Amino acid sequence: MFTINNHIARASVVLAVAALAGCSSTPAYPPAPTQTGNVDWNYLVGPGDSVQVFVWRNPEVTGTFPVRPDGKMTMNLIEDLQASGKTPTQLARDIEKTLSKYIQEPIVTVIVSGGVGPFDQQIRVVGEAAKPQALNYREKMSLIDLMISVGGLTDFAAGNKAYILRTTEGKQARLGVRLEDLLKGGDVSANVDMRPGDVLVVPESLF
Repeated sequence: MFTINNHIARASVVLAVAALAGCSSTPAYPPAPTQTGNVDWNYLVGPGDSVQVFVWRNPEVTGTFPVRPDGKMTMNLIEDLQASGKTPTQLARDIEKTLSKYIQEPIVTVIVSGGVGPFDQQIRVVGEAAKPQALNYREKMSLIDLMISVGGLTDFAAGNKAYILRTTEGKQARLGVRLEDLLKGGDVSANVDMRPGDVLVVPESLF
């Protein structure tokens, strides 16, 4: 009986050590860089955006037009023009080119409202965030900005086991982040820059 009890106690210690190892605060992946430097990023028009087109001295073709789910838009004199994936300036030049069939030397300005952007530039938060969702990237957006937007972590989150899926030059990497240290410990050194297209994954704690 004594031997059996020893085996049971030893097994309990092993399980406890394994559980503690599983909830270690050490990130499971290489840490995300605190600063990514200047991100070469321009806002691109996306489905759901509203595009205000101003054509100088031609009010009859000036107006505000939605970008459809297929990424195209229809405006006065122009049908099914591809808008998604272009900067407002690029879109303005394309509109000028098309309108030149009807108007002599059109001058076009495009203003975008809505700020939805294409899906590949949005930042997604999945897992044990309070409000998992896709968010529009904003210039100089940081991890703490992102977590404020999604309402922080749930009670079941393994915050220091979270990671960012980031694609750079066609290669995807997992970069560890310390959400618990950042949000609960106030450790500003755990704050990192986000990049367009990042996916933040927040796993569930083992206990």
